[in-house]
Amino acid sequence: MSEVKPLVLDVDGTFLKTDMLFETFWAGLGRDPLGTLRALRHFRDIAALKAALAAVAGLRTDLLPVNPEIADLALKSRMAGREVVLASASDQSLVARLANEYGLDQRVFASDGVTNLKGPAKAAALVAAYGEKGFDYAGDSAVDIAIWEHAENALVVGAVPSARALSARGQNLVEFAGGWRWQALIKALRPHQWVKNILLVLPVIAAHRFDLATLIPVLWGIMAFSAAASSIYIVNDLLDLEADRLHPTKCRRPFASGEVPIGAGMAAFGVLMVLALGVAAALNGAFLAVVVGYMAISLAYSLKLKRMRWVDIATLAALYTIRVVAGAAAGQVDVSIYMLIFIFPVFVTLGCVKRLTELTLATSDDRLPGRGYGRGDRGDLLNVAGLGTVGAVLIFFLYSVSDQGRLLYPTTWILWVAMIPMALWLVRMVMLGWFGKQDYDPIVFAMRDKFGIGILMITLSLMFWAAGLWAKWFAG
Repeated sequence: MSEVKPLVLDVDGTFLKTDMLFETFWAGLGRDPLGTLRALRHFRDIAALKAALAAVAGLRTDLLPVNPEIADLALKSRMAGREVVLASASDQSLVARLANEYGLDQRVFASDGVTNLKGPAKAAALVAAYGEKGFDYAGDSAVDIAIWEHAENALVVGAVPSARALSARGQNLVEFAGGWRWQALIKALRPHQWVKNILLVLPVIAAHRFDLATLIPVLWGIMAFSAAASSIYIVNDLLDLEADRLHPTKCRRPFASGEVPIGAGMAAFGVLMVLALGVAAALNGAFLAVVVGYMAISLAYSLKLKRMRWVDIATLAALYTIRVVAGAAAGQVDVSIYMLIFIFPVFVTLGCVKRLTELTLATSDDRLPGRGYGRGDRGDLLNVAGLGTVGAVLIFFLYSVSDQGRLLYPTTWILWVAMIPMALWLVRMVMLGWFGKQDYDPIVFAMRDKFGIGILMITLSLMFWAAGLWAKWFAG
C-alpha cells in the first residue's frame, strides 16, 4: 500500500455541483427528444438507463459546474503527488472523460451499464482496489455512509446529518460547504418576468370594463399565468444548460451555474404546473384551455422552435398575444380582432429587438448559442422590426375608423394623435436594441424604462381622452 492513501471523490454533488443523470436527461431531451424518451424504457434498470442517456445526450462534461473547494483540494493533492480518483454512480463514459479533462487519475470507478455503482457496490469496489481503510473518500449524501465506513477519512460535502454518527464512532470527519439556498430557486423562477402578465389587463382596458367583477378574475388569471410562465422558465433553463454555460451572462443562472440542483428545479416545475392549471380550472374552461395552449406552445418553443430562425420570433409574438386572449377569457370580456392583429406585429418588433440586443452585446461573430442568428442577421432583424412597427400603426389606424373603434373612441382624431407617441415608443425600442442599450428582455426593460413608460402613459391618456373617459370620471 502506498504511503499516501489515494483521495477518492464522488462526482455528483461532490466534485460537480450537479447530477450527471439529470444533465444527460435534459441534454438528450434538447438534442434528441424521441431518443431520450426511448432511453427511458430502461427506467427499471438504472445502470442501463444511465448508459442509454449518456449515449443520446452528447453531454459536454467540460462545461459542467465544479465545486471549487473540492476541485482545489484535488489540484493540491495532485501537485503533492497523491492519486486522485473519481468514483461515481454516473456512467463510466462520462466519468472517464471528466477525469481526463481535469487531469485526474485515469483509473475511475463508475456504472458500466450493468452495475449501478452506488452505496455498498461502490464500497466493495473501492475496498477491493485499495483495501479496508486504504483510501479517503469525499461524498455528499447519506448513501455515501456505506463508503465512509470503509474509508480512513470521511470528507463530507454539505449537510449530511447521518454522517455525524461516524465521528461519534471515532472516525475522522472533514466537512466542506455545500447545499443550496431557496433564494436561488426563487431567482430561477424569474419573478421579475411576471410583469409581462400585465398584458392580461389589456382587454379590460380596451373594453372599458373596470368593475371588480371583471378585474378580480383577471388578477387570479395573472397569478395562474405567472405560475405557468415560471414552470416553463425552469424547463427552458434546463434544456438550455449548455447554451447558457457558453453565454457571457446566462452562465450565472441558478441551474447553469449549479447554484440550484436540477432535481429541485424539476420538483418546482411540477408544483407550479399544478398551481397554474388548478387556478385556471377554477376560473373557467376557456381560460384553462388558453393556459394549456400557452404551456404547450412554450414547451415546443423550448424544445425546438427557439432554434429556428424567424420561427422563434413569430412564436415569441404569439406567446405574448396569447396573454391578451387569456385576459379576455379570465375577465370574460370580448376581445377585438383588431386588437389581436395589432398586438402581434408589436410583439414581432419586440422579438426582433430581443435578438438585436443579444447580437449587439455578443462578444464574437459566432452564432448565438442555441439560436440561429449571427451578427450578419442584424440588418434583416432591423428590417423586420421596421415592418412590424409600420404594420402595428397601420392596423391601429384601421381600427380607429372601424365601427367598433368609433363606438368605443368617438373622438377619432385624438386616437390618431395617439399614434404618434405609440410609433415613437416602438422606434425608440428598436434603436435601443440596435445599439445594445437595453437588457436581454425588451418587455422587462420597457417596464423599468421611465422615459418609455412616460411615452406609453401619454398614449394611454390620449386613448382615454378619445374614449371620453376623462370627462366621465372627472365630470362635475
